[in-house]
This record gives sequence, C-alpha cells and structure tokens, in this order.
Amino acid sequence: MSPRLPRLTPDRLDEAQRVLYDAIAGGERAKGPQHFPLAAQDGALNGPFGVMLHAPDVGAALQELGTAIRFRTDLPPRIREIAILQVAHALGSEFEWWAHERVARAVGLTDAEIMELSLGCFRGEDPVEAAAAGFVATLLHSGTVSDQEFAAAARLLSSRQLIDLTVLVGYYRTLAQLMTVFAVGVPAAEPGT
Repeated sequence: MSPRLPRLTPDRLDEAQRVLYDAIAGGERAKGPQHFPLAAQDGALNGPFGVMLHAPDVGAALQELGTAIRFRTDLPPRIREIAILQVAHALGSEFEWWAHERVARAVGLTDAEIMELSLGCFRGEDPVEAAAAGFVATLLHSGTVSDQEFAAAARLLSSRQLIDLTVLVGYYRTLAQLMTVFAVGVPAAEPGT
C-alpha cells in the first residue's frame, strides 16, 4: 500500500476504520463490474482508500464525496473519465491513471483518445466532450476561469455539469496529493493474476 503508512488489513481495523472499510468495500464502488481491485488479496484497500482508513472521519467524507462524483453527477460516464484522466495526467498520479484508464475503456474511450489524454492534448470529436475537456484543462492549468472561458463552456454544458466538473477536479486533485504524500502507487501484481 504505502511505505509511509502501516498496511491496514481487515483484522487490524478499529471500529471507525471498520465502518469506513465496509462503506468502501461494500458500497456502490463494489457493485457491478470491477475494473480495478478495491482491495488486495489480504483485504488491505488499494490506492487512496487505504490512506483514508488512517483518518476515518475525513476518509468517510472523502469516500462519500467520491461516491457522489462517481455515481450521482449529471456527467456522462465518458466525460467523467476524460476529466479524471486529465487530472491523473496533469498531477502524475500513477494510481489514478492505472485505475481510471480501465474504467475509461469500459465506458467507451478508444486507444487513440486515451493516448491523447496521456499526452495532455485531448481534442475530442464530440463538441460537449471537447468543451468539458477544455474547461477541465483550464482548471488544471490556471485555476482561474475567465468570463470568456466560462461562457464558452456554458454554451454546451449545464450549470450542474460545470459544478460537477469543478468538484471532480478538486476531489481527484486531493486524492492525487494524498497518494503523492504517502507514496501510494499502482498495486503490485498478485500471484495468479
């Protein structure tokens, strides 16, 4: 998990950690197809989720926000995954890229589109996807959105979608920073996989 934090397997959790673990491992993320493993074979959570267990009150709020972003926004799945991969690329987050490249493929992003995202130059043929990617790029590179940039995005995206994208960028920046600080990378391949 992380060389900077003790590995928390299910048998080492206190009550607050157990509640959070169950919310992550048994919540919406665990339903349906699994594009990346939430937990290792020993039960320790992968990626940012293992870090969240070390601060369960904050971790619970983060995991709930992440669940809302993943399952309850007004963003089409392709736009959501394009934006997540943009954040992963911009911040050099290996785990975010590793996990969400798999999700992106499952929601229909092509090899060519993923290559563009890996180079930081997504163009997109769909005008709504291109507008969303442009808005996300602005957030990532300048942090400020001019009136002109906002108006361009608002021509194709609803107010709710612009809010959803703004929060998504902030959330995945937070996860990337957690994983950078605590040296969390891509999980090692497990025997038999």
